[in-house]
Amino acid sequence: MANGQADGQANDQANVQANVQANVQANGQWYPAEWPDRIRALAAGTLTPVTPKRAATVMLLKDTGTGTGPAVHMLRRRTSMAFAGGAYAYPGGGVDPRDDDRDIGWAGPTRAWWADRLGVDEVGAQAIVCAAVRETYEEAGVLLAGPTRDSVAGDTTGADWEADRAALVGRELSFAEFLDRRGLVLRSDLLGAWARWITPEFESRRYDTWFFVAALPEGQRTRNASTEADRTVWITPAEAAAGYDKGELLMMPPTIATLRGLAECGTAAEALASARGRDMTPVLAEARLAGDEIVLSWPGHDEFTKHVPSAAQAPVTSPSDPTGGALA
Repeated sequence: MANGQADGQANDQANVQANVQANVQANGQWYPAEWPDRIRALAAGTLTPVTPKRAATVMLLKDTGTGTGPAVHMLRRRTSMAFAGGAYAYPGGGVDPRDDDRDIGWAGPTRAWWADRLGVDEVGAQAIVCAAVRETYEEAGVLLAGPTRDSVAGDTTGADWEADRAALVGRELSFAEFLDRRGLVLRSDLLGAWARWITPEFESRRYDTWFFVAALPEGQRTRNASTEADRTVWITPAEAAAGYDKGELLMMPPTIATLRGLAECGTAAEALASARGRDMTPVLAEARLAGDEIVLSWPGHDEFTKHVPSAAQAPVTSPSDPTGGALA
């Protein structure tokens, strides 16, 4: 019986790994096997795009002192996840309807300033910034808030902090209530808006995601507090990008694109300074017909361009192309 259970667990693990491999290009790009059919349906007008949900994610940085640039905190999504299982990403998630509570403690640039920077109204700006700070605390245990407008919380690993974090995750407590209970104000000045990506129209789960950059506050440390991740790592953007290029680290286009931008920064402070001038025009994949192909592209990011047959073809698999050639 023990041997049978072990064999079953091994088979389950192999099946999960096979599912991950079926969603990855040779260079490590996340590319689900169902995309070609959905792209064809969108081009044919038989697929109605899902309205994207607003979300925020934060690239936490810390200086390494090695001359190789700052390290970024990344988590690996569990391979059992329906969306992007096995892919490396940053802490983040969807906007909570209560993230726009007007009584939230706030420090840094005004809501009007953030509205202009993010391309939304003031209510939406607060919700997005709040989501970025809240999700970073929920998934990494790092809190970009402090007791005053020019201070930041210290160690947040105690049992009482964990109880509040769990209540936030379970939506038993809003972030405004959490800040008020703790006597804290959100430090929006610790964030820098970096990019905005919208999930392609042919995807079944869509997000309009704002990417932020922030430096790890002194006295705090990250931990894997996410139920969606099976590991976390501090890695330089250049190392992460190299792992992607070799096909060793699985990532979605927004992740590798932001990593390449971060690799140009020598310190966390440089990244925050660079964020001020970053273009926040939304990046949305486009699918167009070109002869007998559908060309899938992300404006401004040629490396992600894919050519998909305009009509379904029988796949021919090979060890170097687990997607069957249809995604070349």
